Amino acid sequence: MHHLKIAPSWLRFLIIFLLAMGILFRFFNLDSKVYSHDETYTSLRISGYTRTEAQNKLFNGSVIGGESFAQFQGVNQKNLNDTIMTLAREDSLHPPLYYVIARLWMEVFGNSVTAIRSLSALIGLLVFPCVYWLCRELFNVPLSVPGVAIALMAISPIHLVYAQEAQEYILWLVTILLSSASLLQAMRLESQDKDEVAKERQRPDLFAIWSIYAVTLSISFYTFIWSGFVAVAHGIYVMITAKFKLTKIVRTYLLASLVGFLAFMPWITIVMGDFFQFLISADKTTMQSSLMPVLPFLLMQLSRIFFDIDLSSDNPLNYLVTSIFLTLVGYSIYFLCLTTNYKVWVFLVTLIVVPALPLILPSARGIQSFSEPYFIPSYLGIQVTVAYLLATQLYNWSASRRRIWHIIIALVIICGLISSKANSQAETWWNKGVSYGNPQVAQIINQTTRPLLISDALGNNYGNIFSLSYLLEPKVRFLLVKNQKTPKIPDGYTNVFLFNPSDTWRETIEKKYKSDTDIVYSDNYYSVWKLAKSPKLR
Repeated sequence: MHHLKIAPSWLRFLIIFLLAMGILFRFFNLDSKVYSHDETYTSLRISGYTRTEAQNKLFNGSVIGGESFAQFQGVNQKNLNDTIMTLAREDSLHPPLYYVIARLWMEVFGNSVTAIRSLSALIGLLVFPCVYWLCRELFNVPLSVPGVAIALMAISPIHLVYAQEAQEYILWLVTILLSSASLLQAMRLESQDKDEVAKERQRPDLFAIWSIYAVTLSISFYTFIWSGFVAVAHGIYVMITAKFKLTKIVRTYLLASLVGFLAFMPWITIVMGDFFQFLISADKTTMQSSLMPVLPFLLMQLSRIFFDIDLSSDNPLNYLVTSIFLTLVGYSIYFLCLTTNYKVWVFLVTLIVVPALPLILPSARGIQSFSEPYFIPSYLGIQVTVAYLLATQLYNWSASRRRIWHIIIALVIICGLISSKANSQAETWWNKGVSYGNPQVAQIINQTTRPLLISDALGNNYGNIFSLSYLLEPKVRFLLVKNQKTPKIPDGYTNVFLFNPSDTWRETIEKKYKSDTDIVYSDNYYSVWKLAKSPKLR
C-alpha cells in the first residue's frame, strides 16, 4: 500500500471540508426534531424516578398541564444513586454509564432538549480520531484510508441520526472503535518483533495497550449490553489469526477479555436476575412493536449508511438507491478480501457479520423495527471497507478508471450531504419510531380551542404522552388514567381527544358520554380520536 501513504493536497482539503460539514450538521437544530418516546425514557432514568412513581403522580385521573411532566424529565430532587438504582430495578438491559454521564452533564447545562442532545453530538466528535486510529492499525497508512473513512463517517446519515439522539448509541460506537483499535495495536506489538531485547523494551507498552483493551471492553459493556457480541467477534478474529492455536497472543487476549468481563460482573448479575424474574412472572406486558421482513429491512439499513432522506419503504427511488449501494458494498468487501492480508479482511468481515447474526437468524417472521442501533458494528465495518475501496481507487493506474471512481466518490459525497441537510431541517425522522407522527398530532390538537387529551398508560402510550408534552401548547390539558378506567371528563373543554384507545375502552367512553368518536390521526403505531360534541360536552 505504498501508493496510499501520501494523500494529495486536494484530498486533504476535501477531508477537512467534509469533517467541518459533519461537525456543523451534528450541532445544527438539535431541538428541532420530536423528543421521542425512547428519549423521554432516557430523561426519566436520568431523573432518578421510576416509571411507577411517574405513573402514580400523572396517571391518576386528574387534569394536569404539560408542566407536570418536567419533574420526571431531568435533574430534579433525586440524586445520581437514584439514577443507577432505577436502571437496576426497571431497565437493567440498559447499563448505567451513559446515564451517569448524561446526569452529570445535565446538572451543569440543564434539562433542555438541546442540552441533553448536545452531549451525544459532542461524544460523536470522538468518533473521528478513533476511526483514524482503527484504520491506521488496519491499513498502516497515515492519511488516505483513515482520512476517507473520517470523511464518510462525518457525512453518514446513520451516524448523524445517533449523534443527535439522547441515547447511548453514539457512545457505544466510540467504545467499539476504541476496543477494536487497542486490540489490533496490542496484537501488532506482540508479533512485530521476535528479538527478545526489543521485546523486553516494549513490554511496558504491551501491558499498557492490553490494559487499554480490557478497560475499553469493560466500558463498552457498561454502555450497551450488545457489546458482548462485539467481544465475540474479537475472539473469533483472534482465534482465526492464531490459526486456532493457544499462542501467547491468544492467552494474553483471553486474560484481558476476562478482566473486562469480570469488571462487568456486578451489572450482569442484575441483568440475569431480572431475566429469570421475567421468565417466572405471570405479568409479561407485550409492548407494541412493528415487524419488517428481514431482507428489505437489511437493504434499507444498508442504504441509510450513505443516503437517507426518509422516503417511504415502497418508494421506487428506494429500490434504485439500495441497488446502487448494495453493489458498492458488495464490491468493496470482495475487493478488500482480494487485495489485503487476511488479518485485515477477517477483522472487518467478523465485525460486520457476527454482531448482526443474533438479530437475523431468529427473525423468520420479521425483524423488530427498533433494532436498527444494534447493527452499529456492522455499519462501522461496512464504512471502513468502502473507505478502503474508494481511497485505493483514487490511485488507480488507469486514468479512465480513476475518473469513473472520482465520479462515484462525488456521488457518495453528494448523497451524504443531501441526506444530512434533509435530516437537519426535518421535525421527525424514521428513528423516532412510535413518536414519528407526534408533530402532526400536536399540530392537530394545538389548532383547537380548550383541548383536553385523554390517555392511559398501556403499551407505548406512556412514553408517547411524555413525548407529546414537549410539542403541545400550554393551553392543552391532560387527563391520564390507569388500566383504561373510564375518565371523568370535567366541563369547560371544547375539544376532547382520545390518544390511542383500545376499541373496547373507546366504546365504553362513547357509551358513557352518549357520543361518537371520529378518527383524526392514524399510522402504523397508534391512532388519535376526537370525541364528537354531545349535550353533555358542550
